[in-house]
Amino acid sequence: MSWQQRIDSALAQRQAASALRRRQAVAQGAGRWLMAEGQRYLNFSSNDYLGLSQHPQVIAAWQQGAAQFGVGSGGSGHVSGYSCAHQQFEDQLAQWLGFPRALLFISGFAANQAVIAALAMKDDRIVADRLSHASLLEAASLSPAQLRRFAHNDASELQRLLAKPVGGQQLVVTEGIFSMDGDSAPLADIGRITRDAGAWLMVDDAHGIGVSGDEGRGSCHQQQVQPDLLIVTFGKGFGVSGAAVLCSETVADYLLQFARHLIYSTAMPPAQAVALQAALAVIRSDEGRARRETLARHIAFFRAGAAALDVALTASSSAIQPLIVGDNARALHMAGALREQGCWATAIRPPTVAQGTARLRLTLTAAHTTDDIARLLEVLDAAS
Repeated sequence: MSWQQRIDSALAQRQAASALRRRQAVAQGAGRWLMAEGQRYLNFSSNDYLGLSQHPQVIAAWQQGAAQFGVGSGGSGHVSGYSCAHQQFEDQLAQWLGFPRALLFISGFAANQAVIAALAMKDDRIVADRLSHASLLEAASLSPAQLRRFAHNDASELQRLLAKPVGGQQLVVTEGIFSMDGDSAPLADIGRITRDAGAWLMVDDAHGIGVSGDEGRGSCHQQQVQPDLLIVTFGKGFGVSGAAVLCSETVADYLLQFARHLIYSTAMPPAQAVALQAALAVIRSDEGRARRETLARHIAFFRAGAAALDVALTASSSAIQPLIVGDNARALHMAGALREQGCWATAIRPPTVAQGTARLRLTLTAAHTTDDIARLLEVLDAAS
């Protein structure tokens, strides 16, 4: 089979399974509204949970940062790309989350891959929740370490896997809030089991940071767990982009030596770090608290309304409210039906989720209104 035949065959298989991914160019994709092809839709597909992507203070901070530093960093942080703006934000982030150090990365995917690639050795074992993000599972699969997966949120199975003999070290990997199901990990149990086994815990809290817990400090702080490695990303609750690894002094120094994604990638623009400082200030303020409270009310209102409609939701109390459809073609049809009624929703299909669990991944934000949520429920009722 030639290269072209291989590519054509793979695309044909995805097409036949109604699983072919396509991109849609939009004029605006974050916030309450989505603009596409001259039409305006209520946006229920954005991870901008607090609506900070449109916040005037965050926008002004990025503009101010660009005026001061320019629009790019000019190189790796190991060469000339690490600015005082990066350093200030790392220091603020570490202090806020109660860690000695924070290291900035260009994305959560890069941060997850860099940490696992730098730490995992041949005799080690990585024990990961089966529903962990693709960046985590791919990095673990590509590493020389042994990968074992435990049933989703099953602390008992995790304990059994950790008890098996291993030649090297063990790293437990999970998420704080899971990106496709929207449910939370039992971090207190996982943390206790991990400590008892002498292993390290790595938590990706992409969907919890800024949104959950006191001052939006995230899932770990909310459950009073201090993981050895905490990954936070800034494309969700912060409304911007990028990521950081929170860790000890020695682990930070180690990653600066061996994390290739950090060493060989151009650093995020300093202006972005300035914008992130502004986003953090909003998150920690009374306004941030009010936005989280608004989001919580929207979630409760939506779930009560969805229960009355008897639709199949997951056990999620987060901003991620997946409607499980099952069949790929039906998920695509329902997404189209919602868009026809002015509500933008995205069909998520295998291989992103397991076979037979295609869904509409609905996300709610503080930027929505109660009327917006009521409209979504009305449209869902008609489309179900």
